[in-house]
Amino acid sequence: MAAPSDRSAATINRALDGIAWLCMLIAGIAVVVLIAVFGWLVFGRYILNDTPTWVEQLSLLLINYITFLGAAVGVRRHTHLSIDFIREKLPKIPRMIMRCLSELTVIVFGGFMAWQGWTLVATNHDREIPMIGLSESWRAAPLLISGILIMLFSAADLVSGAMARNRKPDTL
Repeated sequence: MAAPSDRSAATINRALDGIAWLCMLIAGIAVVVLIAVFGWLVFGRYILNDTPTWVEQLSLLLINYITFLGAAVGVRRHTHLSIDFIREKLPKIPRMIMRCLSELTVIVFGGFMAWQGWTLVATNHDREIPMIGLSESWRAAPLLISGILIMLFSAADLVSGAMARNRKPDTL
């Protein structure tokens, strides 16, 4: 039977995987909207001879969400750029230390992203994105959200790695 800490860790992992799935869903929808918007741009320019001017600003906004949400999911799924062949060839103790340092570095980076994202959201809420009328804070929000998610996902990896190292095999 699984220990209570194992069940709670599994529940947390499922919740984090659900958050990552939701981020990918939002990013996927944003890609579909981006394709539709560019389709409208081409149609408007070449068929109607009337180029929609709002397409560029909306596209930039959508690309922010796609990129930053995708980056957070990459941290969760360990698909981000990583050069780990040297680390994995090291003995166990230096390898564990380097893994912890790597996760801590990503947590600090995510914290910096969240902090700067919050600064941009807070200072740009009164400004409008030209041609689409939304607050400039919408353009900075993905930076804040992604930073928080990157910290959360990396902290979960750090904790689960520490729990795995401290877990003793069951004995009869």
